[in-house]
Amino acid sequence: MKRFKVQGARFKGNALTPEELRHYLEERRVFVDEALERYLPGAGDPPKEIHEAVRYSIFVGGKRLRPILVLAATEAAGGQIEQALGAAAAIEFIHTYSLIHDDLPAMDDDDFRRGRPTCHKVYGEAMAILAGDALLTQAFILLSAEPVSVDIDPEARLKVIQEIAQAAGSKGMVGGQVVDMLYEDREVDLPTLTYLHEHKTGALIRGCLRVGGILASAGPEQMEALTRYGERIGLAFQVVDDILDLEGSLEALGKQAGSDLRKKKATFPALLGIEESRRWAHRLVSEAKQSLVIFGERGIALGAIADFVVMRRR
Repeated sequence: MKRFKVQGARFKGNALTPEELRHYLEERRVFVDEALERYLPGAGDPPKEIHEAVRYSIFVGGKRLRPILVLAATEAAGGQIEQALGAAAAIEFIHTYSLIHDDLPAMDDDDFRRGRPTCHKVYGEAMAILAGDALLTQAFILLSAEPVSVDIDPEARLKVIQEIAQAAGSKGMVGGQVVDMLYEDREVDLPTLTYLHEHKTGALIRGCLRVGGILASAGPEQMEALTRYGERIGLAFQVVDDILDLEGSLEALGKQAGSDLRKKKATFPALLGIEESRRWAHRLVSEAKQSLVIFGERGIALGAIADFVVMRRR
């Protein structure tokens, strides 16, 4: 089977320029898309209806931030990103499944995702549910399979599976979504809102960093630093997302702006105001970047990604 050949990131100086970051993210996105193509069933594989729906949802677009974080964390801890492409793809499968299900009428009832009609709008609600189920299952088929790009130590493979499962389950992403649904049109305090987003959004992002560390055989101090970074940017990402929902547009966001407000969802701007939310996001990103000192030059990409999280427009 063909092996991936991916060059490690090489930068001049101790920070990335906006152009270098753009190039880095695009290059890594291409690597991830190649992995997704390789690890998914073909559109014509029977039953083709489910595989068409799966591939539509995966390839409709997206920044691939979560899998890129897996690759960047692996490099920061001294590993090679070929080690991490399978896990990175699996995490994108899980992320996409969560988006398909979140968009359903029983959940957030969204008509657009990444600027295109949502899966259930194209293929129907039943097929969308099954497409999400298929992606979640495919993630663990991939994670538990024999090596397809480079050899992975069996103990590390098991740790990665456990890490991702915990991040995605009822004490992680699913649990956060439950709280999100329970607090629609209800008053919420800051600890509850923080819990909601640390789990719904932050748990999988934190898992990305820890998975990269596991695959690179990171030591305890490195794992602690990656975990702290992941927790900070995971929460910052959601704070910024809440702000963008108020300030963005369909063209910029890829979905209808103002949907959180219309659905009376619990958000940071609703509780703290936009300016205080923005200041908090910047503080979180600053703390995340402070965690990277231990990695020296190998942490440059993660630092730039942290800045991207708080400065993005969609």
